[in-house]
Amino acid sequence: MSNEKINFKTLIAFEASARLLSFTGAARELGTTQPAVSQQISSLEQELGTALFRRIYRGVELTDEGHMLFVTTQTSLQDITAVIQKIKQRNQSQRITFATDFALAAYWLVPTITRFRQAFPHIDIRLETAQSSSRVIDAETDIAILFGDGHFQGCHSELLFTEQVCPVYSPLLVGSNSRLTTLEAICEQPLLRLNSDNKEAWIEWESLFDYFSTTWQPPEVSIEFDNYTLLVQAALSGQGVALGWTPLLDEFIQRGALIAEKQFTARTSQGYYLVIPDKQKPTAEVRLFIDWLKRERNKDSI
Repeated sequence: MSNEKINFKTLIAFEASARLLSFTGAARELGTTQPAVSQQISSLEQELGTALFRRIYRGVELTDEGHMLFVTTQTSLQDITAVIQKIKQRNQSQRITFATDFALAAYWLVPTITRFRQAFPHIDIRLETAQSSSRVIDAETDIAILFGDGHFQGCHSELLFTEQVCPVYSPLLVGSNSRLTTLEAICEQPLLRLNSDNKEAWIEWESLFDYFSTTWQPPEVSIEFDNYTLLVQAALSGQGVALGWTPLLDEFIQRGALIAEKQFTARTSQGYYLVIPDKQKPTAEVRLFIDWLKRERNKDSI
């Protein structure tokens, strides 16, 4: 029997007949007639060149060949049914397309999403990131967290975190029993700078000094990065003092990997905003995710 001659409907009729040991019962289950099922079985037996059933009083029983085919057919149909159900469930599941910048995704959002997925495994999340917040929203974005002043064209925004920035450094930089308690002492260390080409007006070292009405003292050594995640890695390894944003580095501060000089915390009118494009109508899943993000926000602050 060649593969081209295998008839899927015939195999279904055979499986039902073998499972129920009744052509009439199989016809009833399949919504057809007993003669139609009997004809399908006869055609299959003719193709195989062997009997699959023995006709007995008030029913049928499987031959050895019939039993062999039944085991394989039933297993195969069960596997096919399981795959079909899985595909249907996947297509019916709600996917949230979420966007933000690299730093927030790496240091705050990924752990938050992990906990969300554990609580709501039926909701899929597609995370998209970019170095600049202004470049992350596209036509498929359901929700984003963007840094700025809250004015994002064509979008509704809601403040998630206000901008709070303070100097942070590793104990490796100064020793386990030392602290940099003045801005002058901080300037004696290498300062790690974010050299961003966007126009989002992140706080820089000069701005921090202005915030505390202190004359800017250029350090002897500064190291520039165009990527905040690399800057943070440099701070963690003791290469210098960085500016740490809430809530990005809270975990490192809480476990002592970084020391935060919170007395020099600068707060501005900017921050991270929950942003929803006006063209998108939030689904129940998106609203659930937003509520989750707000609860997570309330757990953490520098």
